[in-house]
Amino acid sequence: MLFNSIDFAIFLPIVFILYWFVTNKNLKLQNFLIVAASYLFYGWWDWRFLSLILFSTVVDYTIGRKLRMEENQTKRKILLWTSILVNLGFLGFFKYYNFFLDNFITAFSFFGTEIKANSLNIILPVGISFYTFQTLSYTIDVYKRNLEPTKDFIAFSAFVSFFPQLVAGPIERATNLLPQFYKKRTFEYDKAVDGMRQILWGLFKKIVIADTCAEYANLIFNNSADYSGSTLVLGALFFTFQIYGDFSGYSDIAIGTSRLFGFNLKQNFAFPYFSRDLAEFWRRWHISLSTWFRDYLYIPLGGSRGGTWMKVRNTFIIFIVSGFWHGANWTFIIWGALNAIYFLPLMLTNNNRNNLETVAHGRLLPSIKEISLMLLTFSLTVFAWIFFRAESVSHALSIIGEIFSKSILSFQTSWTNGYITIFHIILVLFFVIIEWINRDYEFGLQRISNHTFSRKIVYFLIVFLILFTADYHSKQEFIYFQF
Repeated sequence: MLFNSIDFAIFLPIVFILYWFVTNKNLKLQNFLIVAASYLFYGWWDWRFLSLILFSTVVDYTIGRKLRMEENQTKRKILLWTSILVNLGFLGFFKYYNFFLDNFITAFSFFGTEIKANSLNIILPVGISFYTFQTLSYTIDVYKRNLEPTKDFIAFSAFVSFFPQLVAGPIERATNLLPQFYKKRTFEYDKAVDGMRQILWGLFKKIVIADTCAEYANLIFNNSADYSGSTLVLGALFFTFQIYGDFSGYSDIAIGTSRLFGFNLKQNFAFPYFSRDLAEFWRRWHISLSTWFRDYLYIPLGGSRGGTWMKVRNTFIIFIVSGFWHGANWTFIIWGALNAIYFLPLMLTNNNRNNLETVAHGRLLPSIKEISLMLLTFSLTVFAWIFFRAESVSHALSIIGEIFSKSILSFQTSWTNGYITIFHIILVLFFVIIEWINRDYEFGLQRISNHTFSRKIVYFLIVFLILFTADYHSKQEFIYFQF
């Protein structure tokens, strides 16, 4: 079920009414309603894959219980690795089977040996990368004794399948979200209003920014051989705002929806395109995944405690694994490696934690130096996104080659409908301004005029733009559904 669909517009208020007016007297019944609603939400896409979520839930719940009772360290490790192998096994099969098979065949063909093997027509279950990491965090934290395993199977099922963030995050830690299912929730009007405001901003990001930018990004990338370097740069810029508006828009809707039901999810994006270096960018982009890899992969590998070689090795591992997490394509691996190359100079010179405070904090406008650093960081990010968006490595290299050719000086208009394109560019600028004004807060629209009339004008404008730009014939899926 898509957040930007009529189905969800009907589903959400029904669940909300049942939650607060029918099951509000019984906590376990409320949690059961969340499980039922979450399974309906996910099954709306394909009910067959509900068995995967249920199986993962049962496995990690059972292993968590056994870890609490087991004192033998060897047996505890066996239980931990059982959870890791089962969860990553499912993820690996559905997401990476054909990738490894194709590369295995290619490798042997390079040495003159032909291998015949059939790839499988595998459907990637939506959200498997997200809920797999979420359940793994539970098992690992229980193993480390950072979390007491739950006895409440319904609460644990609700934690794993919680519908607002089930299919595209944020990837919640059990230490933050699971305890919220143990406590009685009371309806808070201000919290609900803030949640609705964040949902509205998320829909604006998705429908007005991401989907309109997608039209141009798809047109240019899918026909890249027909366009000059300057047009390809515009395509990369459109994709840069598409992926941010799409993914952070989903996170905003997920967090806002959770607030309607009395839950607090972690912030997943903190205005990353205002970053002054790549280290700051990765502290602000997809925060739940970045911190997951930091805590469960980077630090166990030794983090930055060792010598230079260990720091370099661990940095490349975490970024390459992060790239591979996004998809079974060499383009994602190169994207990850490229970000590691960006990050290394900052880490090796101990400058990776220079920009911890929000840019231009306490000021309306940034300094010339801050503008320069933001533009440099943004440019490096846009360049890396070319690999992320391209169909293949050769496709990405052909685009980059054209960008760095003399055709960068020629501008084509065949891809655009002048006035419509200008209107969309103005929308992106409006979006950037709103984000800049709210950069010290959790989301755009959070800092809004206290004047009732001004606030209503802003809401009216946002709703109008959503309704005006929405494609009512074909709802665009969120990009991260494929990851």
